[in-house]
Amino acid sequence: MKLSKQIFGWMMYDFANSAFTTIIVTVVYSVYFINSVVSGEAGYGEMLWGRAIGISMTMVALTAPIMGAIADYSRSKKKFLFINCYLTVIFTGLLYFVGPGQIGKGMAFFIIANFGFNSANVFYDAFLPELTTPENIGKVSGYGWALGYVGGLLSLVLSLFLINYDVRWVFPMISLHFFIFSLFTFVWLKEVRRPSKRTNYLKTAYGRVYTSLKNIRKYPQLLKFIASYFVYNDGITTVIAFASIYGITRYGMDTKAMLIYFILAQFTSILGSALFGSLTDKRGVKLSLTISLLIWVSVVFWAFFCGSATEYYFVGLLAGLAIGSSQSNSRTMLSMLTPTDREAEFFGFYTLTGRLSSIIGPILYGWIAHRTGDIRYSILILIIFFSTGLIVLQFVDPQKGLQEARPSTLSIQEEP
Repeated sequence: MKLSKQIFGWMMYDFANSAFTTIIVTVVYSVYFINSVVSGEAGYGEMLWGRAIGISMTMVALTAPIMGAIADYSRSKKKFLFINCYLTVIFTGLLYFVGPGQIGKGMAFFIIANFGFNSANVFYDAFLPELTTPENIGKVSGYGWALGYVGGLLSLVLSLFLINYDVRWVFPMISLHFFIFSLFTFVWLKEVRRPSKRTNYLKTAYGRVYTSLKNIRKYPQLLKFIASYFVYNDGITTVIAFASIYGITRYGMDTKAMLIYFILAQFTSILGSALFGSLTDKRGVKLSLTISLLIWVSVVFWAFFCGSATEYYFVGLLAGLAIGSSQSNSRTMLSMLTPTDREAEFFGFYTLTGRLSSIIGPILYGWIAHRTGDIRYSILILIIFFSTGLIVLQFVDPQKGLQEARPSTLSIQEEP
């Protein structure tokens, strides 16, 4: 596979945007929000943070089909990627001006930034089929994912330096990181020029969702997998949103300790992606994904019974093994079970499912923390998400799914 400037430009967006997830959603701003902006009674900050995540993801779920239809029919994916990217850049930088007690401003700026971030990914992902062939799409996607880990690692190291001065300087730094490295994307990534079409975008958008719901019933194995993904992805999203908050609230760790924690976890995430990628090739994606979810269940149990900050570091290392592998294997399973002539349709539906499944977990987690006053009980909800997703996954038959998705190809292969 030749790594063209066009493909490299696409992958650099992963390098740019990973800083937002790593620092703003997971490690630094989430903790700053509950400890400095909100403070107050136990669990209140966690509840508001969960609502901020839930509100922003609801906004994305409602608007993504419409924006996707506009981008497709007006041939303006790059324009919408640009708008949403820099919406995130601007409001991430504005987080610097959120001070203690400014809860409304702190939630509003984050909600807009997170909305822009997740909306931009809809258009970013939509470029992939145009850039490469079906044979290389997994490799290109994987390389982008790996480059994203490097970008996240760089942002963690820079944040570790800046918090010695003022934690709020981290937010404009992440904004600048996102801005600078996304320039590679907007300079080198070119959109395929096709004639625009006039259409009723609202009707087209939700017509697509209806069509996907109707068509997906023809592929039972794909439907079962998406049901499994809907549940366990809620658990993954909640872990990303609350991992630092859990460590700081329960063990008294500070932001510097959590940055080191996630720097170490980045390395096990890379290791996990490599190990489970090899396992997928040798023994199949279902076994690999099953083991990843079993690790997630173990991580949650261990975090519940974990007795010290030192021990929590080891929990994080184990979680690192699971997070990269579970996300990359999910994309691999979807690629296997999706008919080649419906890839765009079902990948769009998969993206919508991922956004919808990111709403329930963070809101529920925050609500339990507030009601009980003990964040330890919130983590138990994750066992339900991962266990249910794991159980549903066992009903997926990848071989049958392949036959449903590509019957003509399989019938040719089976001929003597």
